[in-house]
Amino acid sequence: MGLQQNIAPISYDALVQRDRVHGRLYTDPNIFSEEMDRIYHKGWVFAGHTSEVPDIGDYQRRQIGQQPVLITRDAKNDVKLLFNRCTHRGNMICARDSGNAATFVCPYHGWTFAVGGELRGMPMPGGMGSSYDKSALGLAEVPRVHIYRGFIFASLAHEGQSFDDYIGKAKQLLDRACDLSPEGEMELSAGWLKHRFHANWKMLPENNTDGYHVKVAHASLLRSTNAFGSLAFDEEKGDSSVNRDWGGGHTELDIAPRYRNTNKPFQWFGGVPEAKLPNYVARMEQTYGRELARKRMIDGPPHAIIFPNLFLAELNISFVAPVSANQVVQYYTPMLLKGAPEINARALRQTEGAMGPGSFLLPDDACLSERNQLGLAAQSPEWLDLRRGMEREYVDPENGLLSSNVSDETTNRAFWKQYLHVMSGAA
Repeated sequence: MGLQQNIAPISYDALVQRDRVHGRLYTDPNIFSEEMDRIYHKGWVFAGHTSEVPDIGDYQRRQIGQQPVLITRDAKNDVKLLFNRCTHRGNMICARDSGNAATFVCPYHGWTFAVGGELRGMPMPGGMGSSYDKSALGLAEVPRVHIYRGFIFASLAHEGQSFDDYIGKAKQLLDRACDLSPEGEMELSAGWLKHRFHANWKMLPENNTDGYHVKVAHASLLRSTNAFGSLAFDEEKGDSSVNRDWGGGHTELDIAPRYRNTNKPFQWFGGVPEAKLPNYVARMEQTYGRELARKRMIDGPPHAIIFPNLFLAELNISFVAPVSANQVVQYYTPMLLKGAPEINARALRQTEGAMGPGSFLLPDDACLSERNQLGLAAQSPEWLDLRRGMEREYVDPENGLLSSNVSDETTNRAFWKQYLHVMSGAA
């Protein structure tokens, strides 16, 4: 008889407190395993975008938590999410990251499936016996899929929280991004930059709406730009950005208040004059009317996290794919606006400058997150402090959201509040 190992249940209430979190949350492989089950496999996560599979037969290979899946567009022009696993002996059916195919062929025994998952055939089917039902052996579909404005969200659980309850008010953040297009749609068609971080996955969404680190960690970037960018993160000068808790772990570093104070469109786009974007301005006004179009061109895109893995990174879309307790892959692509070629041409260059391997922004975050992980190997102090700004949070009367100064850790506390809610079994 083998030895039985009794592992005590993890008490997340003891590890997540309102003003601090325990370092073990970033390093313990058992915690990582439970996160994959409770957050990534049972909850809703971002999986991809419909524009990535525009044509029948297109596919994208993805990972939801620890499970391999395929995003496909079938013969009926429907987007499907399929488990990337042959229904015969479990071989991974597709190894390429993306492409277009009429069929998927298992390399082990040659079972062939349509791009929609239906079993087409197999070598020597006579050996399957009289009870063989071809229709019952297609590739398995992800149990729950919801597409909102092209964003594909998935849950591997057959039952659970509805998508609408999950996304809540944060739908407005997705709307804000899409409504920058005069056609109300975005396209993620430029391909993905992939960066492997030797860090825990949670550090990335924490960092992405953290306004406190910007002036220190990204000082070289701010020195290379105009004063507007630097002042957006300087609350002591006034007129700075705002941190917001949208509920459900969704968070935002909202720079729009500063843009509005200038009353000038395109400050989020490097301050490009309206005259240099005449076709875009005209199309926006034609679609939305002059007043609403101007508001959207002033506010710009969101800088926000959709819990747990999607980052609306202004003119970029990003998501994280956890690998282990100390490794994660982050994906980045430019947010291209349908019907806005003037914007898109510049957006491509901005992504290269900010997010590429030799860029101004992402290498800073990559380096610091890996230093975070190395620092957490030290056993003391045990806790990470998250108290900043707790005494000056307020409910914004305009939108009803808990908000605070740009340097405060409101967004971090919001992330961990939802984390505790899910990991303690409340969701």
